[in-house]
Amino acid sequence: MTLNLCREVARATGTTLAPHAKVCIATDTRLSRESVKDAVVSGLRSSGIDVVDLGILPTPALAHLTREMGFDTGVMLTASHNPPEFNGIKLFNGDTTGYSREQETEIERIFAEKKSRSTPPGAFSRSGEAKERYFRCIRERFPQTYSNGRLRVVVDPGNGAASGFASELFSAAGLEVIPFNDEPDGSFPGRDPEPRGDTLQGTIEFLRQQAADLAVCFDGDADRVVLCDREGFLGFDELISFVARMAVEESGKKKVVTTVETGRLLDITLKDLGVEVVRGRVGDVNVAHLARELDAAIGVEPVGVYIMPEVGYYPDSMFATLTLLHHIKRAGDIRDFFKRLPPLFSGKKKLSCPNHLKAAVIENLAGDSSLFGACELNTLDGLRFELSDSWALIRASGTEPAIRVSAESASRAQTEALLEKGARAVKDVLRKETL
Repeated sequence: MTLNLCREVARATGTTLAPHAKVCIATDTRLSRESVKDAVVSGLRSSGIDVVDLGILPTPALAHLTREMGFDTGVMLTASHNPPEFNGIKLFNGDTTGYSREQETEIERIFAEKKSRSTPPGAFSRSGEAKERYFRCIRERFPQTYSNGRLRVVVDPGNGAASGFASELFSAAGLEVIPFNDEPDGSFPGRDPEPRGDTLQGTIEFLRQQAADLAVCFDGDADRVVLCDREGFLGFDELISFVARMAVEESGKKKVVTTVETGRLLDITLKDLGVEVVRGRVGDVNVAHLARELDAAIGVEPVGVYIMPEVGYYPDSMFATLTLLHHIKRAGDIRDFFKRLPPLFSGKKKLSCPNHLKAAVIENLAGDSSLFGACELNTLDGLRFELSDSWALIRASGTEPAIRVSAESASRAQTEALLEKGARAVKDVLRKETL
């Protein structure tokens, strides 16, 4: 991703907007942020767009402020949970939704055909009020603080965009906050920018040393959040299921939106409330658009994405976390809830696959209805095979030359068998395709 590519993509983006449209821009902490930002600002201004730089911000704040401050589009420069050397461009509409695939396609068309608009440059300015504006919006949603100090919370932004930001916000809400990896540093020295059970062992040990109750852990741009307690990582499906149940009880709505990658714990958790779980395509933008279309109580992805309609149709990890902490009386409430439910075992395998062969692999396997025995097949995004007591998903990665096989069942042995069967099927097709 060269700086010229960034500049030209930004010019094409600006061309889709009216001349002198107002665009805000923010970055995470990556070391390439300033050079990429200069290129993007240059491209936007060259197409006649007025740009306001909001500095380093979490993605939720940028998306929220795009609407609250009256911008036509918000631009977030981040590679989210990916390694430090990567960077990227995220686009949000004035109503907080991420750009749809149709909007992205139009930008790609203008870029490919070199039809970007050239006009006298748009204006440029900086704003220092972004953080306070976002804090004020969140405080309006939580007028009562956690003044009883019942929870001691480690806040671990992983040196990313939430550094300093989340700990200040949570402290203002009345929580006793213990910062960890809280200095902004785009080389991410504290831990991997993707918060998972294996990357948070240092955080869990720190939590125990501090005798804290919970650790709130963000990814590089803080559009994802996961939690740990003194026993360890609280799990992906577990946490989204817990928060989704709260959202349903609060709103009274009977639909929850997620993706084909999500396990059945979500369905089990919501069954007694009569909720329909709708699975759509992977990606927070897809989840957000589907949640709005169906007027869902919440949209969730297992990786720690929460679309909270009360604040907007974008991932807001800050609002989701405060909502969770506002509802529980003690840290053990989360883990205790899941101890009452039947255990499920999930797993994943990643197989290398050249990008040009991905479609052929999926197409070949879609025609093999007997692959996992008698089952229902969902082809919305990859191939999800629904069995009576388990499921398996074979899906091409959208970011890597790989195909992922996921599975879940009530036994670890069965899950491993499903994963092995799926991986073997993918390898067999790849072998035939490369002969």
